[in-house]
Amino acid sequence: MTTRPKTAIILGTGLGQLASEITETAEFAYKDIPNFPVSTVEGHAGKLIFGKLGGKDILAMDGRFHYYEGYSMKEVTFPIRVMYELGIETLFVSNASGGMNPAFHIGDLMIIRDHINLFPEHPLHGKNFPTGPRFPDMHEAYDHRLIDLAGEIAKEKGIEVKYGVYVGVQGPTFETPSEYRFYHLIGGDAVGMSTVPEVIVARHCGIKVFGISVITDLGGFETPEKVSHEEVQKAANAAQPKMCDIFREMIARS
Repeated sequence: MTTRPKTAIILGTGLGQLASEITETAEFAYKDIPNFPVSTVEGHAGKLIFGKLGGKDILAMDGRFHYYEGYSMKEVTFPIRVMYELGIETLFVSNASGGMNPAFHIGDLMIIRDHINLFPEHPLHGKNFPTGPRFPDMHEAYDHRLIDLAGEIAKEKGIEVKYGVYVGVQGPTFETPSEYRFYHLIGGDAVGMSTVPEVIVARHCGIKVFGISVITDLGGFETPEKVSHEEVQKAANAAQPKMCDIFREMIARS
C-alpha cells in the first residue's frame, strides 16, 4: 500500500463512526508505534488509520490523548508533530463538549470559530521547535475558508450547525454550574478537555485546521443538569451521521 495523505482527522469521544467509512485501510495500534502515548479513555479506540475517505488519501487518529490522563503537553501533541513530518497540510478535529450558549441544544454541531486556552501548561512551552516561529500568530487558528466551506455543505445537506468559541480546560471533572457561567461570560460557547493543544501545535507547524464540537451536555442555566461520560458518548454517537456527512464532503472538495 502506498499512501501520501495531505489530510488528517482526529476523532474524539464517541465519534469513531467515521473511521468505519475509511476504505483501503492500514491500521496501527498506538501501543505498537514507538513513543506514541496510549489512549486510556473509554470511547477512544487507540489506533492510527491510513486509507481513503471522500476519494482522498487520509490519516485518521481513532482516539486521542488528554492532559488529564497524566501525559505532558508534548506527549499529548506528539502525534501532530508526526503528522507534520508525514506531510499533512490540513487537520480536521472533532470533540464532544458541554454547551453554555442558551441557543444550543444537546446534539447540536458547533463549528469552532476560535478558542480560549485555559490549560495550565502550554504545548509550546520550552525550546522552540523549528517547525514554526517562537511566537506564532493565532488570529486564524481555525481556517476561515474551511469554516465557510463547512457552512455551505451543511446548508446543501439541510444540516443545522451553530458557530462558536471553544474553551479548552484541563479536566477530568465536568464543569460546575458556576464554571459554565464563567466560561460563557468570558466569551465561550462550549467547553471541553481537548483540541486546543493539538490546534496550537498544528498552527505552529503551518497546518490548516477545521474543528467541530458535538454538544453533548448543557450547563450554566438556572436548572443544573447532571452529566456522565456514558451520556456524553450517547449524545456524541447520535450526532455522528451529521458530522460524518460534513467531514466526508469537505475532504472530497478540499
